[in-house]
Amino acid sequence: MRNRHNLAVVLSAVVLVCCAMLILDQGVNAAGEGKITGTVKLDGAAPHMKGIDMSKDPYCSKAHATDPAHLETYVVGASGGLENVVLYISDWSGSAQVSTAVLEFNQKNCMYMPHVLAMDAGETFKVETSDQTAHNIHPNPNPMTGNIPWNQSQPPGAPPVEKSWKAPEFIEVKCNIHPWMHGWFAVVKGPYATTDENGSYTINNVPPGNYTVTAWQEAAGTQNQKVTVAAGAAATADFTFKAK
Repeated sequence: MRNRHNLAVVLSAVVLVCCAMLILDQGVNAAGEGKITGTVKLDGAAPHMKGIDMSKDPYCSKAHATDPAHLETYVVGASGGLENVVLYISDWSGSAQVSTAVLEFNQKNCMYMPHVLAMDAGETFKVETSDQTAHNIHPNPNPMTGNIPWNQSQPPGAPPVEKSWKAPEFIEVKCNIHPWMHGWFAVVKGPYATTDENGSYTINNVPPGNYTVTAWQEAAGTQNQKVTVAAGAAATADFTFKAK
């Protein structure tokens, strides 16, 4: 009986030591991770974004009665910052990023919010609707990538649709009912960020190393920049696009 008791004590001690080492290792890794920050701007005057005629759906038209909707191909802030640009590490070779939060892609006032939803391959996201009118969300990936196209209706009050994409790809999203609705699923591999209304971004959780940061904009294309991330520090990568 004594031997069994001693064995249980030893096993308990081993488990406690292993747990402590795991927690310590996670803390060290977190402390050693850096980030990449910067801004993305548009060179020159922003292209005119055409207004959207929503008169065929009274609900949509009423939703924008005092705030007319426009195309969102280019969304530029007062200081020239370019919104909806996706930044990611195009030569990423690490493990997949684990997110505890489910990303959201909402159909609100007959527009997609956000216009561009970035995500890691395999990361779960949900498509939901806040509108009292029917929508039909239709992303159209290239089947050769391994991503499977789908087309699903969401009437008012419908529950969210949870999905994920298998492989990196920039996937255009449309609505079969409202032809002006247009957005993107930006599927990448590894850490990513999307610029805000000021054109600013931060890619978090980047281990020390040398990387290629790629900026993608739906109409202007892509740009690359080499950066070096030091342990616990921030590297900077600024980009400037010319409108096309």
